[in-house]
Amino acid sequence: MTSPASAEREPAHIVVVGGGPGGYEAALVAGSLGARVTVVERQGLGGAAVLTDVVPSKTLIATAEWMTIAERAPELGIRLTDEAAKRDLTVDLQAVNKRVLELAQAQSADIRGRLVREGIEIVSGTGRLDGKSRVVVEPDGGGETRVLHADTVLLALGATPRILPTAVPDGERILTWTQMYNLDELPEKLIVVGSGVTGAEFAGAYNALGSDVVLVSSRDRVLPGEDEDAAELLEGVFRSRGMTVLSRTRAEAAVRTDDGVAVTLSDGRVVHGSHVLVAVGGVPNTQGLGLEEAGIALTASGHVEVDRVSRTSVRGVYAAGDCTGVLPLASVAAMQGRIAMQHALGDGVAPLRLGTVASNIFTAPEIATVGYSEDALKKQGSRYITTTLPLARNPRAKMLGVRDGFVKLFAHPEAGVVLGGVVVAPRAGEHIFPITLAVRHRLTVEDVAASFTIYPSLSGTTAEAARVLDARVQER
Repeated sequence: MTSPASAEREPAHIVVVGGGPGGYEAALVAGSLGARVTVVERQGLGGAAVLTDVVPSKTLIATAEWMTIAERAPELGIRLTDEAAKRDLTVDLQAVNKRVLELAQAQSADIRGRLVREGIEIVSGTGRLDGKSRVVVEPDGGGETRVLHADTVLLALGATPRILPTAVPDGERILTWTQMYNLDELPEKLIVVGSGVTGAEFAGAYNALGSDVVLVSSRDRVLPGEDEDAAELLEGVFRSRGMTVLSRTRAEAAVRTDDGVAVTLSDGRVVHGSHVLVAVGGVPNTQGLGLEEAGIALTASGHVEVDRVSRTSVRGVYAAGDCTGVLPLASVAAMQGRIAMQHALGDGVAPLRLGTVASNIFTAPEIATVGYSEDALKKQGSRYITTTLPLARNPRAKMLGVRDGFVKLFAHPEAGVVLGGVVVAPRAGEHIFPITLAVRHRLTVEDVAASFTIYPSLSGTTAEAARVLDARVQER
């Protein structure tokens, strides 16, 4: 007879509440480490990131990008034989949104298929905590409630658009970003309230698609939290393309009119349009799910407090993604989820390092950043050197007809270690990767400068910027 001590231990049961990037990546890691995993998701695998936020918006932006490329066609020697066709180049928004939603559903199905192949159980419904080790699942649309007993719980609850009480969305004229894909026709005049990342991305996309766009910014410039030079360049591009940018004013209210909307601003002006998009941030989905009753500490904004390995204030309960308020990026959510499971299951783990996170704003041009920003370096009194090289003199950029953009690097003045960087360019999200590697592995500008780049290539400007800084380091 086998003694209890020698009996094979049951695998740990991990319950993941939320199937977004933080949840499904955590599930995959936990499964690979031998745990029994159950994922509870009420919206669909991939969560809001795949179904209503990241994947749909970037798909829409990819379509808009073709319109900005078409603008450069004449200077590249491309002519339409029918000039009337050129003038009548339009967008079928219904077809665009149909493709956007189909792609999102396909991505969600791919994630579900991967989880199923890995032996992960998927439960549809809303999960709430009942104590620290019980998750009660209430099926959407009714049905029998199920209780899951967990050794470890990961909360990947996500967030939803913030609603202004004076601009309540109706899904037709007053919209959140999750409702933009229900439109069948291009807005004649779109008012975008909020000039952060989401507002700037949608404003740029709809401007490129052919809408008259008014962007309302409460700050001095668009993208107030980003590199100042990058934000100023983008705002200049927006204005040059016919967008109206209203700075230093807030939207106080938005109401329906007979044929559109009226947005009242804090300075007393009333802006009329066909539609209004309210993009003023998100709210974590942490209320009414038993978190506080289980003893989980929340911030004043309702986010779950976590440490660098994703632990909450309750032992055995972790959290990842937008519900933590760490950084609203799918890549960060995924990393938090992976780290959480590695820690919970005793695998080797490195705590989250926000200083190495690369981020990208999908405007045209894109703005990608990594490492320390110039503002952060100044505020903490760090010594640094910097250089900014415009893309306009890059040979590959000239060939592509690209004039707007630059590469900016920050480095330590003596050691030459790369501290951070900014790339403003088409596909900047791809071009930032070598700078990300440099920041992550503490490479010097000499290391970057001595590396081969393709000629001609936009990345050649990154190497050139490193050579400029390396020369300054050598002079000291």
